[in-house]
Amino acid sequence: MNSQYQPFVSVITPVYNEEKYLSECIESVLAQTYSNWEFIIVNNCSTDRSLEIAENYAQRDHRIRVITTPEFYPQLRNFNFALRQISPESKYCKMVLGDCWIFPECLRLMVQTAETNPTVGIVSALRLVSTGVQPNSLPYPSVLIPGREFCRLQLFSDECYFGGPTMLLFRSEIVRQRDPFFREEARICGDAEACFEILEQWDFSFVHQLLSFERTDNVSISTPSRSFSRWILYQYMHIKRYGHVFLTDTENAVAQRDFERFYYSFVAEFAMGRPGKGFWDYHREALATIGEHLSSRLLAKYFLLEFLDVLLNPKKTLGRLLRSYTLRCAPNEDTTAPTANSRLPAPVKRAGHPCHDQH
Repeated sequence: MNSQYQPFVSVITPVYNEEKYLSECIESVLAQTYSNWEFIIVNNCSTDRSLEIAENYAQRDHRIRVITTPEFYPQLRNFNFALRQISPESKYCKMVLGDCWIFPECLRLMVQTAETNPTVGIVSALRLVSTGVQPNSLPYPSVLIPGREFCRLQLFSDECYFGGPTMLLFRSEIVRQRDPFFREEARICGDAEACFEILEQWDFSFVHQLLSFERTDNVSISTPSRSFSRWILYQYMHIKRYGHVFLTDTENAVAQRDFERFYYSFVAEFAMGRPGKGFWDYHREALATIGEHLSSRLLAKYFLLEFLDVLLNPKKTLGRLLRSYTLRCAPNEDTTAPTANSRLPAPVKRAGHPCHDQH
């Protein structure tokens, strides 16, 4: 990227009752080494001091605009409303949620990467969360990854490379073309679904530097899901919804079968700990967003297999009980990654490496 040329960037922060963290978020945008941006803070009818804080900053910096929604919106509808406020002049769009913040080099490095690769629609980077740095398994430098190949990689990955909105930079033309940008009925993984759909046509790039911070100790739409096996549920939903798009017919048939077995086996194991109504409601509602239902027949089948396995393998019983207890009692951590006894199906074999780096 020419050092004298800085494409215009729209930074978007949807806010609802974020007075505790909002100043930190705004200050991180003001601290960017990249200067050609607008900052749109969308107040979703907050009942605390969020609007006052945002307006105070807007009075000091003309690049900041504050907008209040006409009524209170659910989270994804609020996100969509906020994204529709971007300037027609912006080339890139960066969301920074109100309880998160970005490092000073974030905009510069992400824009530089996108400018170097005009086929890239999404740029991501390392993020800091309460449990450490994520993701940590993409090969360096991963400058350019064809979108469809990246989605194949994500479908079988142990990590979520899309992360949350604060982790990503989008081309503004994509944001303008998608209305709504996020599928609002998706609720729990609308951000990942948007990425899958964008990468059918665009490529993906990853910056191997720590560029954003995501808070997990704040109450949000994802908080209840952390004790409900969300990670395994998401993987199953993604295969169900996008397997036929990014895999061959044969690969998809194998993946559908294997992930169904993997998902129901895990749910059956989790059910041994009697998780309660909230767990079952969460899974039923999530599956309904992709036109699926929680199969009583498959639950009965895998619960029986799980019960027999416990009887025939008593040494495993204590470990299973401990895992179930941990999942129920750690609501602020995502402890649902595969254990030694419950692992993702192996990826289907494919020719070539999924990452095509360009220097």
